[in-house]
Amino acid sequence: MAHNNNNQDASRNDSHEESSPLLNNQAKNEKQSNAVHGKASAVVPPPQKSLAAVGWTANGLPLGHGSVMGEPMGRTQWDSSLCACLGRNDEFCSSDLEVCLLGSVAPCVLYGSNVERLGSAPGTFANHCVPYTGLYLIGQAFFGWNCLAPWFSYSSRTAIRRKFNLEGSCEAVHRSCGCCGSCVEDELQRESCESAFDFATHVFCHLCALCQEGRELRRRMPHPGFNAQPVLVMIPPGEQAMGRGA
Repeated sequence: MAHNNNNQDASRNDSHEESSPLLNNQAKNEKQSNAVHGKASAVVPPPQKSLAAVGWTANGLPLGHGSVMGEPMGRTQWDSSLCACLGRNDEFCSSDLEVCLLGSVAPCVLYGSNVERLGSAPGTFANHCVPYTGLYLIGQAFFGWNCLAPWFSYSSRTAIRRKFNLEGSCEAVHRSCGCCGSCVEDELQRESCESAFDFATHVFCHLCALCQEGRELRRRMPHPGFNAQPVLVMIPPGEQAMGRGA
């Protein structure tokens, strides 16, 4: 009986202590002091990285553009410079000479070949060569120089730069002299600046730009006419006659 009475007294004391306002205030003060001294650590979510602030992908578009997902990749250099019209002394040297001759004599043919190779679809040669030829003839007849065709052909340079993630003229100027920093940091503004540089390159160095694009495409992509699958032809062996001895 004494043991039961002690248990009842202890439970009464516990309930009294729990219901005491002084103890409640003391518990609140302890929680506040623990929060101040860092004993109770709050869970802080890690900062999320914005996709729009990340670099560019292999096809030249920012990660925040549309549904493009992936890791950013660094820019690659053009295979040849703008003024390297004769190409390099390697396995493509004869092809580079052909590109130089086409750009000098028949730029419409070189432009149509570049677009056909870039699109990887046969049949697009005439759709681009014929309008280019018309604009070329109109510019030569009325203005004395090819001033209209670059308005039509500069978009191919932009497509090549985006497809192979090539360094643009604006980034090249920023890398060499450090200017245009504000344009390079903002992705959309940088792309607008690069498109303007592509247009200026085709207007003032049109033939050299076509030759540079032709060399770049020939080193990176096969012609769509050579993409046919090889056909295995089985030739049956000929009849063999058994020689008989006399």
